[in-house]
Amino acid sequence: MDEVNNSFEKNKHVIELINMCKSYQVGEMEVPILKSIDLSVKKGEFVAIMGPSGSGKSTLMNMIGCLDRPTCGQVIVMGKDINRLSEVELARLRGFEIGFVFQTFNLVPRLSALQNVELPTYANKKEGIGSARAKELIDLVGLQDRAGYKPTELSGGQQQRVAIARALINDPSLILADEPTGNLDSKTGNEIMNIFTDLHNRGRTIIMITHDPELTGYADRVVHLKDGVISAT
Repeated sequence: MDEVNNSFEKNKHVIELINMCKSYQVGEMEVPILKSIDLSVKKGEFVAIMGPSGSGKSTLMNMIGCLDRPTCGQVIVMGKDINRLSEVELARLRGFEIGFVFQTFNLVPRLSALQNVELPTYANKKEGIGSARAKELIDLVGLQDRAGYKPTELSGGQQQRVAIARALINDPSLILADEPTGNLDSKTGNEIMNIFTDLHNRGRTIIMITHDPELTGYADRVVHLKDGVISAT
């Protein structure tokens, strides 16, 4: 992914959505989900995208995360228009430049915490990254004494810490968090948000999808999504 990194200047946007829309075909009907979305996120920003259920947040996350392509308009990630990339190029962009943190953790049950963190390096075959880097990240999220534990032996908050460490293993340009505290109690949720704050203070770009207004206080900027349209920023 050196080509992407070399072509991307520090002061440019990590993400640019330009007049972007997304529709899905349901039978003979085309159902619009996102309409004329314009959104830019600069390197180092912490942006919260907030909206009620059914507002299009998950679809917007799929667009930003290169998990799907727009029906119209442009999605530009690290200076690359994703509609101009092949599936292989898109997978590489997604694998190297975006770290995902999901509400449901998505850890592999049979692997230890350390192995779960290291797992993305196997697929990407990125040289110089492996168990040593995974151990550093386990330490960073405060789980050095739980590295050998499997997910079922960890609390929800600990599993989410593992998921955050896993998201960082390939040193991505963007962390995309989808309802990262949705399955956690308020105390544990605050601990997880403090980790995101620390990562942001270290210069990480973070986009967080949420319906919880309390979490927006951690962000530099809040984008409100309603009925598939950005209503305010």
